[in-house]
Amino acid sequence: QVQLVESGGGLVQAGGSLRLSCVASGRTFNGYGMAWFRQAPGKEREFVTAIRWSGGTTYYADSVKGRFTISRDNAKNTVYLQMSSLKPEDTAVYYCAAKVGFYSSDPRNYDYWGQGTQVTVSS
Repeated sequence: QVQLVESGGGLVQAGGSLRLSCVASGRTFNGYGMAWFRQAPGKEREFVTAIRWSGGTTYYADSVKGRFTISRDNAKNTVYLQMSSLKPEDTAVYYCAAKVGFYSSDPRNYDYWGQGTQVTVSS
């Protein structure tokens, strides 16, 4: 059974940094795309960034380019989201997700989801 478990969320001031982690278990993830989405209250779930487990190609939403970095540690089966220069508009629940094959920015294409971790950025 595939499980994705996020951690690392919290409260941070604008301009600060946080690192989220997503530990994946239950299968090997070669050939999978791993992604981070976020959802703010009253808004739709929004693509943030993705990485191909094999090869490490990355993709970013324009809103986070230059501020967020996705990476993975194959030995630990963990995907990270390093967030810097945080803004109040980054406040949301952040979700880790996995899908077979290439990345997608559409959350409907993802097969597995974590439970989410809250990130709150104060002004």
